[in-house]
Amino acid sequence: GRFEGLQTITSQGAEREFMLLVYADDAKLFVPVERLDLVSRYSSAEATGTQVDRLGGLGWQRTKAKAKRAMRDMADELLRLYAERKLVQGYAFSADAPWQHEFEDAFPYDLTVDQAKAIVDVKDDMETARPMDRLIIGDVGYGKTEVAMRAAFKAVMDGKQVAVLSPTTILAYQHYESFRKRFAAFPAKIDLLSRFRSKGEQKSVTESTKNGDVDVLIGTHRILSNDVTLPKLGLLVVDEEQRFGVAHKEKLKQLKKKVDVLTLSATPIPRTLNMSLIGMRDMSVIETPPRDRLAINTQVVQFSENVIRSAIELELSRNGQVFFIHNRVETIEAIAALVQKIVPNARIAIGHGQMNEKEMEQIMLDFIDYKYDILVATTIVENGIDIPRANTIIINRADNYGLSQLYQLRGRVGRSNRRAYAYLLIPSELELTPIARRRLSAIREFSDLGAGFRLAALDLELRGAGNILGGQQSGHLDALGFDLYTKMLDRTIAEIRGDEIADEINVSINLGVDVSIPKEYVVEASQRLRTYKRISSAESEDDLVAIHREIEDRYGRIPEPVENLFLFGRLRKLAERIGIV
Repeated sequence: GRFEGLQTITSQGAEREFMLLVYADDAKLFVPVERLDLVSRYSSAEATGTQVDRLGGLGWQRTKAKAKRAMRDMADELLRLYAERKLVQGYAFSADAPWQHEFEDAFPYDLTVDQAKAIVDVKDDMETARPMDRLIIGDVGYGKTEVAMRAAFKAVMDGKQVAVLSPTTILAYQHYESFRKRFAAFPAKIDLLSRFRSKGEQKSVTESTKNGDVDVLIGTHRILSNDVTLPKLGLLVVDEEQRFGVAHKEKLKQLKKKVDVLTLSATPIPRTLNMSLIGMRDMSVIETPPRDRLAINTQVVQFSENVIRSAIELELSRNGQVFFIHNRVETIEAIAALVQKIVPNARIAIGHGQMNEKEMEQIMLDFIDYKYDILVATTIVENGIDIPRANTIIINRADNYGLSQLYQLRGRVGRSNRRAYAYLLIPSELELTPIARRRLSAIREFSDLGAGFRLAALDLELRGAGNILGGQQSGHLDALGFDLYTKMLDRTIAEIRGDEIADEINVSINLGVDVSIPKEYVVEASQRLRTYKRISSAESEDDLVAIHREIEDRYGRIPEPVENLFLFGRLRKLAERIGIV
């Protein structure tokens, strides 16, 4: 249904607030606000063209039933894989070698709490005999690679080989560089297998890998080819698994049953989904940004040559590099020429999706190696790449991008301990559509690191959830909306694991008591709604106490009707427990 606002209706001499929902054929439904637990907000990545259902029709029941069957299958599959792995005898790595501590102490930064926990989890997994299958999730630059390097080092110390698998040549090259730097002081041989290597080089790498001379082999899916054999493979590190094709994933699945696998992903995964899947998959989430990370200074400004000049000169004066994003291939040459005119002494490169892959990769590698100062590119700028020198991004026609896209683009900079700048260039304010205006002000507000942005980038999360769950499941996620999907997934997983689940009882209580939140207490309708929803959906006494404390702190002394609302919530939970309808 479609939410049409809150309405006050007088019934039995008392005023009550209702939520008005409109269904197909203009059928109206009034839901009393104290029962908002029955309603969940529909949010999906496919927000356009959502159909409303017929009130009392069967369509919705069918959609739910279909999704539930698919969830059962998915959960079954995950659990079966899990059970199979528990039965297989893998290799149990020995405890940390003396060199391990030396290797770890050489890390120049302090570990964040999440990072340290992830490392402990990985080591514990490696030391048990059952094959590890752990997923590490964290934003780019939050230190997932360090976790992988410590695991790799542990494996090499135990005489095993490690394979690191990346979705693109550039990422493979970056991993190769960082592994080489970190392992330099130790006798470990690290090699790269990708199509940047000549046929001859590739052949010699595969030969020495086969003889067990290479300790860590890093590369693209080329590693999965039949001519590559790793006789002593003990650990496989997979970067961004969701970007590999079906055939490669099948091959990985076979490997996963035998060797320890560590998967790294920067796809954000929503908290709630994380909770549902926690029992199915070993996951470590790295949420804390590194300590010296500064918020990105974000400015929305009108397009002008002066702004561009000062932004670029500021960055070049500290030996940095600049991304200039312009998303039209037809006019990218002209824009690059304009930039060259504004800053004549800068070295400029152009990159876009219509170049062949080899060319594009070469430009990116040259940019990483600081052969250029400015990269004028379309949004193709690879999302896993780390270019610590690049700390200014200029986005042309920022009003044409979605929120999550702006967020992702802005995340290309600010990965080192230098202050980063993002300039969102727009035509004059007058020409903006209202929605573009809202988006830009949101980006401006959320320029600090961290959670505030989470609310606005919901679609980013939904897409992330889709990635983790796979294509077929994202269909159901879109059909049900995110909240309901995760709720149902929780129940399904609990059922399959044989946990005890109470039947869903809908208790209806009518006491003729005022249980509304007075408009003068919480003025804004959206805040009132949220408060109703939180109180009616609270699962436990602790939740209710916490909400009570928060509301009192925020809005002042709690009036009688709101106290009644809390009592109403308690009474309903109690009735549900006892089984009163």
